[in-house]
Amino acid sequence: MPISRLHIRNVRRLVEVELHPGPGVNLLVGPNGAGKTSVLEALHLMAYGRSFRGRVRDGLIRTGADALEVFVAWDAADGRGPRRAGLRHAGDRWDGRVDGEPVDQLGTLCAALAVVSFEPGSHALVSGGGEPRRRFLDWGLFHVEHDFVPAWRRYARALRQRNALLKAGRPDTELEPWEREMAHAGESMTHARAVYLDHLQDALMDLLPQLAPSLGRVALEFQPGWKRQELSLGDALLVARGRDRLVGHSTVGPHRSDWRVSVGAAPSGEALSRGQAKLVALSCLLAQARHLAATLGAWPVVVLDDLASELDSDHRTRVLQLLDATGAQVFVSGTDRDLLPLPGRRPTTMFHVEQGRVEPEPAPSRAVGSSGASGPAVV
Repeated sequence: MPISRLHIRNVRRLVEVELHPGPGVNLLVGPNGAGKTSVLEALHLMAYGRSFRGRVRDGLIRTGADALEVFVAWDAADGRGPRRAGLRHAGDRWDGRVDGEPVDQLGTLCAALAVVSFEPGSHALVSGGGEPRRRFLDWGLFHVEHDFVPAWRRYARALRQRNALLKAGRPDTELEPWEREMAHAGESMTHARAVYLDHLQDALMDLLPQLAPSLGRVALEFQPGWKRQELSLGDALLVARGRDRLVGHSTVGPHRSDWRVSVGAAPSGEALSRGQAKLVALSCLLAQARHLAATLGAWPVVVLDDLASELDSDHRTRVLQLLDATGAQVFVSGTDRDLLPLPGRRPTTMFHVEQGRVEPEPAPSRAVGSSGASGPAVV
C-alpha cells in the first residue's frame, strides 16, 4: 500500500511540507532537529492516532498553531485504486475523513492505512512495561481480526463501570452484571490475543535468524492477566472482588495481560542488553508486518527512524535487504548519507530536511532512471 502523497501542516517545526515518496526506500537526510522525525511522526499519527513520542497535546502541534493537519494518499492493497485520508487534530478535538467521507471514530481513520514504526524508544516493546506490549497486540488484531474491536470496546466499558462501582463502595448486586460483561468480552479478547501471538511467533522464528542470528532461538510467552489455567475470568473476578474493593480497581483481567520474549542468547530469564532489545523489538515489529501482509495481501508502510544510530552497519544491511525483497515501501531517516549506498534492487528516493523544510534531492547525473531533470534523487 505505497503512499504517493504526504502533506503535513503544523507538526512540530514543520509549517507546511509536501512529499511525493517513491515506492521503495525513501531516505530523509538532515541535521539533528531539522524535522526528519516529525515527518515520520505524521505518518505514525495517521495509523495510530498518536505520535510514537506521545499524545498530540504533548507538543506535536507547532507552537502558535491551533491544530495540525496531515493528508495521505496511497494505493489500495486490494486493487480498488487510490485512497486518501486526512486528519485535523487540535489536541482536545479532531476531524477526520477517509476517501472524502467524514469519520466519527479515530479508530476508523487509523484502520485505513497500516504503518509499522521502529524508533529509538521501540526497545520498550521488550524491556518496558506491559502497556506497549498490549497496544502492540491490539493494533495487530485491530487490522486482521474484525471481531476483536467490538469485544475490546465492550470490555473497556465494563471495566470502567466496575472500577467506578468499586471506588464508590457499591454492593455486589451492582458489580455482578458488569463482571459478567467483562468475563464474556474478556475471554473473547484473550483467545484472540493468544492465537495472534502464536502467529507472530511463527513469523518471528523465521525472521530473527535472518536479522540477528547471534540471538539464537526465540520464544513468546503469553500472560493473560489472571490464572487462566485454573479459573475462568468470571471466577477470577469473583475471587478478587474483596481485594479489588480495598484497592479501588480491578486487579485481574485482560487489561493486566502481557507477553514476554526470550532468546537463546539470554537464557534462564537473563535481561537483554539494550542492543539485543532493539534487535528483538525490530524483529517483533517486522513479524507483525509480515503477518499483516499475509492476511491483507500487501505489506504495511515501514518507518525506520534514525536507523544508523539504532543499528550497526551489518544489521542495517540485513534489515534493508529483507525489506527490499518484500516490496514494502520504507521511510528511513538519518543525519547524513552514510546509509548510502543502500542495499537492494529497487531505487532509493532521497529528501533533504533542514529547518523545517523538506526538499527533494537533485537527482545525480548518473542516477538510475534519471533524465537529468530536477526531482527526488533516485539512487
